[in-house]
Amino acid sequence: MSQKPIVIIGSGLAGYTVAREFRKFDMETPVLILSADHGGFYSKPMLSNAFATGNTPASLLINSAKEMAVKIKATIRPHSRVTSIDSSSRTLELQDGEKLDYDKLVLALGANQIRLPLDGDGTKEILYVNNLDDYHHFRGALIKKKEIAILGAGLIGCEFANDLAVAGYHVHVIDISSHPLGRLLPQAGGFFLQQKLEAAGVIFHMNTTTRRVEKLGEKLQLAFSNGQTIEVDILLSAVGLAPSISLAKATGIKVNRGISVNQVLQTSSEDVYALGDCAEVNGKVLPFVMPIMHAARALASTLANNLTQAHYPAMPVLVKTPACPTVVAPPNSSATGEWHLKETQDSLKGLFQNKENDLLGYALLGEATKEKTLLTKMLPPVMK
Repeated sequence: MSQKPIVIIGSGLAGYTVAREFRKFDMETPVLILSADHGGFYSKPMLSNAFATGNTPASLLINSAKEMAVKIKATIRPHSRVTSIDSSSRTLELQDGEKLDYDKLVLALGANQIRLPLDGDGTKEILYVNNLDDYHHFRGALIKKKEIAILGAGLIGCEFANDLAVAGYHVHVIDISSHPLGRLLPQAGGFFLQQKLEAAGVIFHMNTTTRRVEKLGEKLQLAFSNGQTIEVDILLSAVGLAPSISLAKATGIKVNRGISVNQVLQTSSEDVYALGDCAEVNGKVLPFVMPIMHAARALASTLANNLTQAHYPAMPVLVKTPACPTVVAPPNSSATGEWHLKETQDSLKGLFQNKENDLLGYALLGEATKEKTLLTKMLPPVMK
């Protein structure tokens, strides 16, 4: 009787990293990776600064699914979307009705683009970039176009704005917040970043929302809540990501904002685990590269029958905005303290400290980013 495989649903950074790390412990147990798309491996964070780095959609692909299968000694099935999970019988069902057995199951489902409920006949023209295929389509849409609008001044919105402005496009960014990176930076830091991006050619429309998107011939007209309108060629939505939880929820696995897992990354179902952008670890959703790497190493050990908790050290976020180098280690949402700011023409340094002057977070922009290594050593871990 053949051995049931460890099945990983998802071929992004989380899925491939846990498979690669598992092979350091075990070269024999069969591993099956199911990918909803082509299954090729690429760096998703590179999508938002590909113009500046000179990358095309083709050059962003690091390895094909066939090459990855050889590298990690796994079976990889592209275009294999899982429609249901039966955890009692340890089986999966694919979109074509095929059923597959698993011994242990890893959910590495990633996150989905949030889609705003906008009015107007131009909403169908809104573009989203959440994977390499999306980016290929986006690059094609940009040909012979000049005016670009981006919904959202968060991490991805600012990175795309910097990248497109440097490439010669006229870029508008719209956000309800008072300043860019409103969830990560203190207000002074956001204003500093905004000034540097404006100097690179980005036009910001802050403290407002987009209400309607209408088609005007080849153009799109955006109507804002403050009464202003603009006309653009392309509209890119970058308002954020929501963990992909629908498959787990339909299975009866406990979900909250993400798929709920403990520090061993186990879901409410036995031998079903989750990591990456889809997972909520002890109440925390950590949608960045470094948390994925730490989680993958811990989960690989657990899958190899060495029960291992995931521990998260301080993990600063590098914002890819060359017009204003930015590194931020946001304080825990429950942290009590205040920001202490020091600004010059070329830098802004923000330290979030409690009453005892313990460093709980920081924001470094411009020249201040040189202090990243020293300050990171002073931060508490995200999760012990």
